[in-house]
Amino acid sequence: MKILITGARGQIGHDLVTTFTAEGFDVIATDLRLPAHEPQPRLRWDLLDVSNREQVFDIMSAHRPDAVFHLAAILSARGEQVPATTYDVNQSGTYHMLEAARELGVARFVFPSTIAVYGPGLPDPTPDDVPLHPTTMYGVTKVAGELLCEYYHRRYGLDTRGVRFPGLISASLPGGGTSDYALFMYVDGVRHGRYEAFCRPDTRIPLMYMPDGIRALLELFRAPRERLSRCIYNIAAFSPTAAEIAASVQRALGHVDITFAPDPVKQAILDSWPRALDDGVARADWGWRAGYDLAAMTDDLIPRIRTLLAESASALDHEH
Repeated sequence: MKILITGARGQIGHDLVTTFTAEGFDVIATDLRLPAHEPQPRLRWDLLDVSNREQVFDIMSAHRPDAVFHLAAILSARGEQVPATTYDVNQSGTYHMLEAARELGVARFVFPSTIAVYGPGLPDPTPDDVPLHPTTMYGVTKVAGELLCEYYHRRYGLDTRGVRFPGLISASLPGGGTSDYALFMYVDGVRHGRYEAFCRPDTRIPLMYMPDGIRALLELFRAPRERLSRCIYNIAAFSPTAAEIAASVQRALGHVDITFAPDPVKQAILDSWPRALDDGVARADWGWRAGYDLAAMTDDLIPRIRTLLAESASALDHEH
């Protein structure tokens, strides 16, 4: 099977590329920039700006993938700085990818959505079907992406499926999401021994460790269509407060000075998101279960952060 991944250099894309190539799939990884890595068997990199319709159709026509994982997007915090670009990438880009998938007969189209589709006034926990009133351009475009996926499935029979991700945490450098305060606690806790979070200590949103997020995408991708009652699913893992994350980091590292100085704009976004997600439909339809809680994630993540920072420092020294 040939799989095309957009946004392949991002947080999710990196792990998906690694997973699929290890399993023997032919992978076409696309992004705005190409990595400096040596070529790998069964992996090809191509430049792709998903907001450019001509580029999308050229790449899709050249490779004719069996499945698409459409990850390319500008995230919430960065998106508020460049809303017009965010619309072009997230909204127009998704439309272009769906149109190309429809015209070329792609068998499966996987679309990761986000808790940013929600807005204030949510039930706790938040189920799949509630009014969606996002407060960011990122959220607005992801709501539209969900609706487009449902439309293309209903109107054209395109097999679209996706998950609403909680805030994702992995051994990577933060990439512009509003949930990045959680990852910064680990990264800056290791490299500086301190971090000032841009949220209140009582801030509570759904979070997930990246290995669970990747597994969720793969399990949904492989699930028989007849088992799926919808296109987009809530998935959940754990919902700690920011203070509880800080305590978990301090337990693992010893003394780390984590303080809180809420940023009004980012805090307002966080307050508009669910405190917890109801993922009962995903559990019933395709057997979804998270494997990591906060403590298990912390124990696994800290050594990976140490390795990441050591490798980054080594690469920087090599460049100089």
